[in-house]
Amino acid sequence: MTKTWTSAFGHACGVLLQAIVNGLALTRISPNALTFIGLIINSAAAVLFGLANQHNYVRMFVYAGLVIIGAGIFDMVDGRVARQTDKVTVFGAFFDSVIDRYSDVVLFFGLLVFYARGNRLFYVFLSAFVMVTSLMVSYTRARAEALIEKCKVGFMERPERIVLIILGALFNRWGVMAPVLWVLAVLSTITVIHRIRYTYVMTRDMAPLRVDETAKVESFAARGDVPDLPPAASAPRT
Repeated sequence: MTKTWTSAFGHACGVLLQAIVNGLALTRISPNALTFIGLIINSAAAVLFGLANQHNYVRMFVYAGLVIIGAGIFDMVDGRVARQTDKVTVFGAFFDSVIDRYSDVVLFFGLLVFYARGNRLFYVFLSAFVMVTSLMVSYTRARAEALIEKCKVGFMERPERIVLIILGALFNRWGVMAPVLWVLAVLSTITVIHRIRYTYVMTRDMAPLRVDETAKVESFAARGDVPDLPPAASAPRT
């Protein structure tokens, strides 16, 4: 069967990604260190957003978009390196989820600073709103999965948010970031509502939790948008 150019491109990207993973595995670097490096790179992108002004914003946003792409590489390889080097741990999955939340917040904070410096008060509030809803998308899933087995409903999870931010940054010459924030605000809110509704439907026939069970649920570690792993590898890294 003849391969399409898209499948060939996907295969080439997979080969390149595996080569990166192999190289990082040889360095014996901790997967948690890779996760933290991703946060540092995203923080650099946030600084670029924050330093942008009416004269240089096109260039600074393009730089920020490219930096976020670089951070995404670390996002993709940390779990693979953990599995390849047999460093999959429960704490690793927790740490990855926590750092992902920081990475989300720092990018929106950079945009908030950009709009604040330009006296665009409405978009300051919109950036702050998107920052909150992005956290709520992850929190509603984590909180729901303390009560039910799965709550993966809804569209606007972290990969979709990152892709939209990258597109907004790279094409902000044409003012793309503003509609991107609107899309994020609307779809993230819909995702949160969907998860609340889904959890309500799944739990309405459950018996009420006792006090001791409630305490356990409240202390449940948020899993965020961490992808499911097979039981033997269920939770990455140290």
